[in-house]
Amino acid sequence: MQKKYVEVTDNNKKFLRSMHTLLSMVNRNVRNQYRNSILGIVWTVLNPLLNMIVIALVFSMILNRNQMDGMYYPVYILSGNIVFGLLRNSTSNSLPCIVNNYDLLSKTRIVHEIFPLSNVLSAVVNFFFSLIALFLVMLIFLNKPGVGFHFTLFMTLVPFLPAFVLFCLGISFILSTIYIRFRDIKHIYSIVLTLWTYLTPLFYSLEMIQGHKTATYILKLNPMYHYVTYFRQILIGNVPSLLTHGILYAWGVGMFLVGFLIFHFSKKKFLLYI
Repeated sequence: MQKKYVEVTDNNKKFLRSMHTLLSMVNRNVRNQYRNSILGIVWTVLNPLLNMIVIALVFSMILNRNQMDGMYYPVYILSGNIVFGLLRNSTSNSLPCIVNNYDLLSKTRIVHEIFPLSNVLSAVVNFFFSLIALFLVMLIFLNKPGVGFHFTLFMTLVPFLPAFVLFCLGISFILSTIYIRFRDIKHIYSIVLTLWTYLTPLFYSLEMIQGHKTATYILKLNPMYHYVTYFRQILIGNVPSLLTHGILYAWGVGMFLVGFLIFHFSKKKFLLYI
């Protein structure tokens, strides 16, 4: 009985120590992102705003459109960019997270999963700062088509973010595992992200390629299409269908399980290959 009590106590201490380490790492990641910058964390708001202005100016002239899918075009662009930005930041930063923390892993009995998780949670913090930029733009263009503050915005917290975080975490587990033995994945993934960006309707809409059945089919196979579209739907006040929720969580839970299993069964050999 006493032995079991000691084991439970040790597990509780290990869990609390891991949570403390996780919070410290998230705080460090957010602070280091814009260290030595005059504006600092303000850039998490300015970056999406400036990108939105450039893309909106260019593509509004090229496409000759002020709105898309019932949403004012600058809001359409910004909403898609901050969702894709969460994926990009969380997964790219997770790539070298195990290798970069070799000393910590070799000297302590820290839970390995904390490292990819800390990068994903840091990206979530940045996502919330980017939401500030989105809300500022929505306030400025409040009288434009498809721009308004609806109760569905609360669906960003639940059910949208849990599904999307699981999806990003699954990819982060896979990438951080591959990077240990195959460092070239960093450059390959950069190209994949560029291709993925163009395969996701960030500055164009599905309606524009309806005549191309193959392109439409490929686009709908892209999980980011569903996450971006879901977020835009709740922005304009629509409640997505149960099928849409099912697709989001199928991708999220599925990717997480695959990534976690790959990471879990590989972590015993991490220190051998770093």
